Amino acid sequence: MASGVKAAARWAGGPAARPVPQGGAEAARLRGFREVQTLAYACAEAVAAQLRPGVTEREAARMQREWLYRRGVRDWFHLPFAWFGDRTAFAGFRVPLQFFPTNRRLEAGMPFILDMAPVFRGFTADVGYSGCLGLNPVHDKLLADLEAHRDLILREVRERRTLRTIYEDVERLMTTQGYANRHRAYPFGVIAHKVDEVKERRWSPHVFGFGTQSLKGLASDALHGHRDGWSPLWSPYKFSDHPPRPGLWAVEPHLGFRGTGAKFEEILVVTDSADPEQSAFWLDEDLPHVRRWAEERAA
Repeated sequence: MASGVKAAARWAGGPAARPVPQGGAEAARLRGFREVQTLAYACAEAVAAQLRPGVTEREAARMQREWLYRRGVRDWFHLPFAWFGDRTAFAGFRVPLQFFPTNRRLEAGMPFILDMAPVFRGFTADVGYSGCLGLNPVHDKLLADLEAHRDLILREVRERRTLRTIYEDVERLMTTQGYANRHRAYPFGVIAHKVDEVKERRWSPHVFGFGTQSLKGLASDALHGHRDGWSPLWSPYKFSDHPPRPGLWAVEPHLGFRGTGAKFEEILVVTDSADPEQSAFWLDEDLPHVRRWAEERAA
């Protein structure tokens, strides 16, 4: 697991396998999103390195908030979450309040997920980091099998299949792998949602853990999308039965197996380019889960 020092160094300007193009307003905009996403993942790695037996979900969520606050974050798409043990697979989740951090304590061999969505300098990220306190072969297997979902999603977005179809294909792959689809438990069953810039403020209120500025933007997208036949929510339902809409999408396939859950969450860029490689691409390839897969292939 990367140390907090290494994670902070990456945020300060580590190399990316796919650099954001230089020059132009859109390139500058993408660099802004990549910077906040890198910052959020640095936070996840730094907090993960500090987790010990006995730490509660609430304490882990507070650690994320404080780490990001010290680095200038004052607004959120949503406040940080932390899930431990079978809560990583959303075991027994029925109502939205169950997503919020609890007094569940971390134990040796227990999986965990850290999830945060900071707004920094007006740009939004939403990341999910899966880890384990010690050895857990089941968790390792879930993390390894997530790579195929990242590849499938990018390929089918480039093919301009509908969001609903891609969702169904992801779920079909999970079933083939022997897993349960745990993003079904999210509100509206979403696997992804659009993210955008928000007006920067010194302080922004939040409602039920979600920043009001970001909620206004999502609601505006939903209103315009309903009129024009698209949705900012990527779900298994009819309102997502349309091709990928250009923009930035926070994507989070979430696998579950017998009380163990694992996911990643990162930004996928969708454009209207006729060039397949430019029509969709992951914002950054220098992320913890991507490095892990590369290391496993090289071993």
